Amino acid sequence: MVYASTGGPGEKRLKSIRTAAKETAKRLNLDFEIVRFEKASLPIYVYYEENDGEEPIPLYCDGGKISTLEEISSKIRNMMFVLSFHPKHLALREMRKEILKLS
Repeated sequence: MVYASTGGPGEKRLKSIRTAAKETAKRLNLDFEIVRFEKASLPIYVYYEENDGEEPIPLYCDGGKISTLEEISSKIRNMMFVLSFHPKHLALREMRKEILKLS
């Protein structure tokens, strides 16, 4: 999931983050969703959420700064790889090899 504010200067930041998160989700056969907030100039977050009702886990925060698509993708993949070792995230463990291929 990508959490972002609507409109304003964050649209340029959102484009790269949305692309990185969407491409990663597609390659790992995961769902992708954008949640928009009406507040302007919030940091943009990317979360991983399993279907079991657990709290979403933050994978990436832009901190209000523009980053390259490659940098964003790398940070998202690295966090997913680390999470794949946690016993609560069996789905990520099963796709660990695929996460490594993305690197």
